[in-house]
Amino acid sequence: MSSIAWHTAFEVLAYFVGARLFLRERRRLALPALADRDNSLWIGVAAIVGAALGAKLGYWIEDPLHAFADFPDWRHLLEGKTIVGALLGGLVGVEAVKRAIGVSGSSGDAFALPLIAGIAIGRIGCFLAGLDDHTYGNPSALPWAMDFGDGIPRHPTQLYEIAFLVALAIGLLRRRRAFDRAGDLFRAFMIAYLLFRLAIDFIKPLPYPYFGFLSGIQLLCLGGLVYYHRDIFRVSKVLVWGRS
Repeated sequence: MSSIAWHTAFEVLAYFVGARLFLRERRRLALPALADRDNSLWIGVAAIVGAALGAKLGYWIEDPLHAFADFPDWRHLLEGKTIVGALLGGLVGVEAVKRAIGVSGSSGDAFALPLIAGIAIGRIGCFLAGLDDHTYGNPSALPWAMDFGDGIPRHPTQLYEIAFLVALAIGLLRRRRAFDRAGDLFRAFMIAYLLFRLAIDFIKPLPYPYFGFLSGIQLLCLGGLVYYHRDIFRVSKVLVWGRS
């Protein structure tokens, strides 16, 4: 299979597994915000649409010189997408729709583990896609550095992310009963993932057009962390030490 075919196959698998896990988590948790079938449908649609728009907007912010290189020719604008943009876009979409339809309870806990599984599976495809996917790390002399096809050993940042997500899933499963507020499981996932991406993107060969040292993805991560700033210390204590 070609690198693009591998990437596409694992991306489809990620969507399938994530959707199945979400349905299971929705039934298991029986969250009031998702109890009504119509409300659940609206929230699901908002998550999908918001994630799609956020993923595209995130790409434009990440690499504006490439995305808008031939503007008003729109073809470059459709090329890329970002996970961080998708997560934040989905969050905005869900919160906006919940406010519009009068749903006040949290729905996020049903999304946390499905998102972790989906991202981890998708990163397998990114790893197998090699140089074509542009998710590898900077050159490295570390013993586990990998050659993705250009003869240069690099940080396998896709594998770092998979390992982080597995560890995060284990942590959330072990601490899930210690979270005493609805939505904290999702908040813990978002905070942990945004912090990880903020750090790991410093060892990727990305454009850093913001303030001379930040990539667009890192800028989005900071925005997300500002949104969650009141919860960072509280949920981190639960995730790390098992107490609030």
